Amino acid sequence: PLVAALRQAGLKTPVSIDTRKAPVACAALDAGASMVNDVSAFAYDAALGHLVAARGVPVCLMHAQGVPATMQNDPRYADVLLDVYDYLAECVREAEAVGIPRSSIMVDPGIGFGKTQDHNLALLRGLSLFHGLGCAILLGVSRKRFIGTIGGADEAARRGPGTIALTLAGIAQGVQWHRVHDIGETRQAIRLWQAVAGGEGR
Repeated sequence: PLVAALRQAGLKTPVSIDTRKAPVACAALDAGASMVNDVSAFAYDAALGHLVAARGVPVCLMHAQGVPATMQNDPRYADVLLDVYDYLAECVREAEAVGIPRSSIMVDPGIGFGKTQDHNLALLRGLSLFHGLGCAILLGVSRKRFIGTIGGADEAARRGPGTIALTLAGIAQGVQWHRVHDIGETRQAIRLWQAVAGGEGR
């Protein structure tokens, strides 16, 4: 109902539906959603991939180790950067196999989803590696717990400055899409960063 209400109110902004389930995505797309964000990368419901292909909408495929209830208990990797890259590379291949063009796929390394603080930092240092997948990269770090741990901000609402710092670190590595809570502050920071870097913010 919310997606339909937004469209009926005249909102033109793209709307992403965050779901692992094909029926939910179908209903949201019918109501006017513009893209799908699947934190399971089609592992939960393979039918979702076929739906995305049939509708011709963009999709974001995220890496997560384990299931939400237990994924933070004891996550382990041989090499977190390469393991996540290989996983997403396979997800992209599978998405293409059901008819989703690579140009319609975003990849998300899944910061905080089955990862320790050290895993998160290793991924953030190596974000540029994911350009090798030939897809846009989405970074979702906004107000994550490890920002509070490192930055001394127990309350999620106080993690805006740390979020902006990581967003700019991502932009410096060419990350194209960012999920944030504090839109105005982030926009201002990006414009200033671009101005200093000689980009579009001047």
